[in-house]
Amino acid sequence: MSKNSPRSVERAAARPATEAPLRKRGAKPRPIVDFPEPRYSLDEDPDGFAAALRAQLDRFGDSIWHLHRALERVHPKFNRRTLLSWAEGDKVPRSVTSMAVLRLIEQRYQLPDGYFHEKLPNKGRAVIGRRIAGIAPAERRRLAWHLPDDFDERSPEERDEIVAWVREVIVSGSTEYRRFQREALKERYGLQFPPLTGRRMWSGRTALRTGTGPTDAPAALTEEVRRLVNFKTATLSAIGYVRNGVWNDYTAAQRAEHLSLFFGALAASPMGATAGHGVPRDHLCLALLAFPSVWDWYVRWRERRRGFFTSWEVNMLSVGVSLVRRETGWLRQSPDLADRLQPIEGIVSAADIAAARADWEAQCEAMYRHGLVRAKEIERVLRIHRDPFEPILPVLEAAKPVAEYLRIADEILKYRPDPDRFPVQAAESTRSFLMIRLGLHLGVRQRNLRELRICPRDETPTGERQLEARRHGEIRWSDRDQGWEVLIPSSAFKNAGSSFFGNKPFRLILLDLGQLYTFIDSYVRRERALLLGRAADPETFFVKTAKRITSDASYNVTTFYDAWRFTIQRYGVFNPYTGRGAIKGLLPHGPHNVRDVLATHILKQTGSYEQASYAIQDTPATVAEHYGRFLPQDKAAMAAAILNQVWEAA
Repeated sequence: MSKNSPRSVERAAARPATEAPLRKRGAKPRPIVDFPEPRYSLDEDPDGFAAALRAQLDRFGDSIWHLHRALERVHPKFNRRTLLSWAEGDKVPRSVTSMAVLRLIEQRYQLPDGYFHEKLPNKGRAVIGRRIAGIAPAERRRLAWHLPDDFDERSPEERDEIVAWVREVIVSGSTEYRRFQREALKERYGLQFPPLTGRRMWSGRTALRTGTGPTDAPAALTEEVRRLVNFKTATLSAIGYVRNGVWNDYTAAQRAEHLSLFFGALAASPMGATAGHGVPRDHLCLALLAFPSVWDWYVRWRERRRGFFTSWEVNMLSVGVSLVRRETGWLRQSPDLADRLQPIEGIVSAADIAAARADWEAQCEAMYRHGLVRAKEIERVLRIHRDPFEPILPVLEAAKPVAEYLRIADEILKYRPDPDRFPVQAAESTRSFLMIRLGLHLGVRQRNLRELRICPRDETPTGERQLEARRHGEIRWSDRDQGWEVLIPSSAFKNAGSSFFGNKPFRLILLDLGQLYTFIDSYVRRERALLLGRAADPETFFVKTAKRITSDASYNVTTFYDAWRFTIQRYGVFNPYTGRGAIKGLLPHGPHNVRDVLATHILKQTGSYEQASYAIQDTPATVAEHYGRFLPQDKAAMAAAILNQVWEAA
């Protein structure tokens, strides 16, 4: 009978005012105790979150209903059914409110901070439901993993401090060069060329990524650049032309990108942030590269933009000099390019153009001499803007850099989710783990690592000649050595002509250390297919996580760099606010830095540049110039270790 029914109202009216209200039937609820005493001790701590929660409920004599009563004083809107779904294993905490409730349960049962959080099946999942004023949802998703669980409970000053630190250190990277790059990217000025070769590498780049908006290069300039690329990449040079050296696809892409920046600077408005020269785009042509005045404007423009000269200007001048060199320079052998020259105010006059057309050979010779002189002058005053060692300096300063860097792989496994419940996320963790591990084992460049092909155990490995023709390496099972083998033909390396190779392939048997084989087998058998989804298989070992619109699951130079950098941001950089991250002082970086780690590690252990060169397939001179961070104190320590033996023996 309803309490508002006529009969109930009638009885209530008839009851004397002094009569006590009717009591509810049943047992009286237990009083709420803030810190109940445990009924017994757990002999064995359960592994899973749901099992641990049920065990603690039973240990303290709590029911779901009673625990909810204790919690609703702080979180009155928290649903009791949510607690029930946690205990039954149907759901796990993920929202900001759920994490706050989890901490209250830990406090109620006097458990260590993070006791339940460590037992979640996917510790690598970011907390959802944060509302940070002034931050768009897209950036909020990027920041979510790097914010502490109690972020919303902290003071506004602390929240602002944390967000500023994450933006500066983790997202952007706090080096001087990264700050310059971040500002430079706000105003992109490069022209955009279409694919200039029919080869696969261009399809993944969608031309050059240096321009946005309506910055396509004019058709005439594009055709000239296409002629240059064809000249330098063709198997056989055209009749009547002589060349010195051949570009591979990657060198061609780099040269074309440099040209896009060169002509983009000339075409940019002088009134904008780029402060270019405002040359009409239809006046741009490769013949301008034969004029010293054009090069002088460009290198001085770059100096004003950056504040000093760098090796970039020297390298660009070297390219310009090679194009006008006697006998083999393409510009020198193409006098017809001068027909498209147009005067540029303050740089190239009509008289200059007339003189160049009259004697193209002399014009190219003048540029050749000028380029050599300018390059030497800039070499004397150039500065290093990007210190490649800066992001990984804490690793290089460690006694054993490889062991220090390996902590990142351990951190990945620490937050690897349950593969049965979160299969795709677990596969992504395995991929990140194998990126770090194979990078440390092989010491190859980014391109060789991302293009590494896969041959499962039960399939026949690709022949060496086929790999050489494709210029790709392969990881496959070796029945002879009973281990995973990596074979990369020398033609696949950037320094294929180095004395290190001697026209022989690079071959390495990976040792089964630190569960390496376990994760390779799991990745090859099951997890790689989960990442591919319905996308076409590029037959490379590392593949992207395919989305609904993904047609190409292969990595290119940009996406592989981003994947590595993302791994370092999440698992490598120590975050003092969350306690996550393996290495204090580490900054985000790309896969190329692994070569610095390997070279420096061997230098610290042996003092030999030659042995260090073996680890990264290069020469001792290259290691000494580019890769090994052999600090003076390391040299002194090695010498002291030898000298101290005299005193120990005395």
